[in-house]
Amino acid sequence: MLYVICGPPAGGKSSWIAARAKATDIVIDLDRIALALAGPDAPSWQHDPTLLKVAHRARFAAIDEAVKHRHAVDVYLIHTMPSPKALARYRRWDAEIVTVDPGKDIVMQRVRDMRDPGMTAVATRWYRQHASRGIGRPAGRQASRAW
Repeated sequence: MLYVICGPPAGGKSSWIAARAKATDIVIDLDRIALALAGPDAPSWQHDPTLLKVAHRARFAAIDEAVKHRHAVDVYLIHTMPSPKALARYRRWDAEIVTVDPGKDIVMQRVRDMRDPGMTAVATRWYRQHASRGIGRPAGRQASRAW
């Protein structure tokens, strides 16, 4: 099964996956890919633009291969704000689209506490777009990891 996990930055998408995925499942997360490609002691979220270009290419390749195996293992794909074109592609693949959102106040506090200040604009844009589109089924509330 392919699960596409949407939600704002610092919304708990990775935690949602960690609570469900097995060791044999495939998890495609741009932050994890970038961190795997980065040098020692690289920051977890503030990636160099060149590194992000390489990580995006690796992510696209991982998606292309992983969807071929979605009937044998579960595939979890983090896509914060999928475009209508991406959503249509995911639906053709019979993906379950899940939105993880603990609420705007919690997200904005998390962004202030632990993310790059530029992420505030991304979170604000996510809430503006999500309110008008309502993507996926809500994941419901869950306990958060210790931020």
